[in-house]
Amino acid sequence: MVSYAGDVFSRLVSNFPLASPRPPRNRALDGVAAAHAQSGSPWGAIVETDIPARLDALPFGRFHLSVIVALGISWILDGLEVTLAGALSGELKDNAALGLSNAQVGLAGSSYLAGAVLGAFFFGWLTDRLGRKKLFTITLAVYLLATAATGLSWDAWSFVLFRFLTGAGIGGEYTAINSTIQELIPARFRGWTDLLINGSFWVGAAIGACGSLVLLDPSVIDPAIGWRLAFLIGATIGLMILVMRIWIPESPRWLVTHGMPQAADTVVRGIEAHFGRSRVAAAGQKLRLRMRDHTPLAEVTRALFVTYRQRTLVGLSLMTAQAFFYNAIFFTYALILTDFYHTPANQVGWYILPFAAGNVLGPILLGHLFDTIGRKVMIASTYALSGILLTITADLFSHDLLSAQTLTIAWMGVFFFASAAASSAYLTVSETFPLEIRALAIAFFYAVGTGVGGIVGPLLFGILINTGSRGSVAIGYYVGAALMIGAALVEALWGVAAERKPLEQVARPLAFVD
Repeated sequence: MVSYAGDVFSRLVSNFPLASPRPPRNRALDGVAAAHAQSGSPWGAIVETDIPARLDALPFGRFHLSVIVALGISWILDGLEVTLAGALSGELKDNAALGLSNAQVGLAGSSYLAGAVLGAFFFGWLTDRLGRKKLFTITLAVYLLATAATGLSWDAWSFVLFRFLTGAGIGGEYTAINSTIQELIPARFRGWTDLLINGSFWVGAAIGACGSLVLLDPSVIDPAIGWRLAFLIGATIGLMILVMRIWIPESPRWLVTHGMPQAADTVVRGIEAHFGRSRVAAAGQKLRLRMRDHTPLAEVTRALFVTYRQRTLVGLSLMTAQAFFYNAIFFTYALILTDFYHTPANQVGWYILPFAAGNVLGPILLGHLFDTIGRKVMIASTYALSGILLTITADLFSHDLLSAQTLTIAWMGVFFFASAAASSAYLTVSETFPLEIRALAIAFFYAVGTGVGGIVGPLLFGILINTGSRGSVAIGYYVGAALMIGAALVEALWGVAAERKPLEQVARPLAFVD
């Protein structure tokens, strides 16, 4: 599988040059780069375009559904990876598998998170510089090869290395995919679509839970082989999606700001052809943009911490709160079940399934309200409700008034709202910053959230659980609730009403010319 995936990857990326061409130099290019070479547009030239208006004027159709399926799979893969890693940790310590120590299991988890953070930054920078399509192809291929290699690990250190590379691929996927989806989906559907895709993480979690129940069942398959097959699930899904992504075009918004207006127009005409219509933008909806080949990091920093510092505060508040809330509770859920309710480790998957169901249903049923009622009201409400419901659950848990089953039901209610809230955090940071820095901005917020949620949250809860005191664990829950309610207040005060608005209206491009 690894060699075949590598062959597919090499054929795919051979069509994509790794740097944007600079006029007047000409090359034998294909695809969008050829259109740029023919246009000969010099950097710094001003172009007047109606590309954004035409994209937002389109109805929702099969093209957009294809984009959602082909690109949104990243969150399913991440959910699959996270759940499998937790479910397989016990088996990996067996000498028949890799014989990992507890420290090595923890190191592998930290390696995955470190890879995700570094991958988000590195691939995010490349996504803004080289284009969305190149990078969402490359990052998926990195994930595919790395997770397949994980299933072929021969010792602890090879396992840790491949987990790092898998995380790098997933981190890069977050930046490249969020950017592309924001720029291809019409403004009036952007909120619901983004929440639905981010919420699909829990579809992957459910697949991982079911897969672990089967692959680690000795009556079905030898667990010494089953853990290897488990990692190949993600690689198999990734290989199919890699082929599907061939037909997803480059973002026309990215093309037009990077000196390729003719290529952008060609892409949009192709999209419009799916709907049996030609040019649809109304008069007066054109933008004047100064074309550039890249955005200096100094300008990225100035935009985040000077021009849009209030939005940065909102993004950090939302991402940090949801990351602590989610990672602290979900990653220690198995410990709560085994230590306080004496649930057998091989039965934990049955409790994860209803937990995942609540998380999936939240964005599906509430998502459209973020486009109709509005961002500020819905984001603040879902964050506040999550915090309030967690406070109630913590109080019941501390007084030993919940069984394992009723605790799971309580989590379904809490995370019905929390899932929509967490997904809206990703929506916020990906739509409220200029196009030229969108991927790197997503990387920044993702890295902070992953760092806080993936390190501080589980570490704190691990310490609290080890005390054996329900009251101590409840304190951790109260901290998570306070963070969510605090983030709700920040959103209510300084959030951006971005619903149904073009991206260029929500955050004016850095290349905009009056």
